[in-house]
Amino acid sequence: MRAERISRWVIAIPMALLAIATIYPMVYAVNIALKDRREYVLDRLGVTTTFNIQNFVDAWTQANMGRYYLNSIIVTVASVAIILLLASMAGYAIAHLTFRGNRVMFLVILGTMMIPFQVIMVPFVKLMSDIGTINTYAGLIIAYVSQFLPFTVFFMASFYSGIPKEITEAARVDGNNLWGVWGRIMLPLGKPALLSMGILNALFCWNDILIALLVMQSPDQRTVMVGVSALRGQYPDNVPTYLAGVLLVVLPLVVVYLIFQRQITAGVTAGATKG
Repeated sequence: MRAERISRWVIAIPMALLAIATIYPMVYAVNIALKDRREYVLDRLGVTTTFNIQNFVDAWTQANMGRYYLNSIIVTVASVAIILLLASMAGYAIAHLTFRGNRVMFLVILGTMMIPFQVIMVPFVKLMSDIGTINTYAGLIIAYVSQFLPFTVFFMASFYSGIPKEITEAARVDGNNLWGVWGRIMLPLGKPALLSMGILNALFCWNDILIALLVMQSPDQRTVMVGVSALRGQYPDNVPTYLAGVLLVVLPLVVVYLIFQRQITAGVTAGATKG
């Protein structure tokens, strides 16, 4: 019994420290964002007494955050929808269909996951410029799909490989073609993995700075993460306003994660244990 208690404390203490280290930056940012400039200069570490909400108003109105939010929402929703559609079809084909080049295609997908974006960054931007997709929603959507699709295909193929082929074969015997099997069988069965990948890819697209900065070079076309990064230069001596802008960007991510954390965990676990 004593050994069991000690083992629990050995696990609990590091996890508690990790939780504190994770939560503290958010609490610190909220505290600073609620201070006015004078209070921040005089007492950076103390608890705020002014509760200055005007910082959030200034960050939203003066930094064009509304436009940046719209840009990010359009690009994120479109990118995630395309990624899930293509990954679901490709994962089904790789896991359940037999055709020439099946394994080669899967290995190519695995290979693309190992290439950092920084390696192809220069030719990628050159290509996007040549086809006229710089400063367009379509250009950034194409960039996100090409960057995040390989991992999603790999994940969906792993998930679908755990579904018995007898199910799809029975559906074919009942008269369904390939599209019918995919739409009536694989899509409903793949909902946990698709939901998990949808949330993760939405977070990837929303949090991205590098790709968005390269493709969306016009100030009006910035995504929200690029916009909040520019706040640091716009308010170099007003840290509370800058952190208020950061919190406005982070808040949707925190809400999404708190709502769907169980689905994310369940989907990732299912994809990791199947196949």
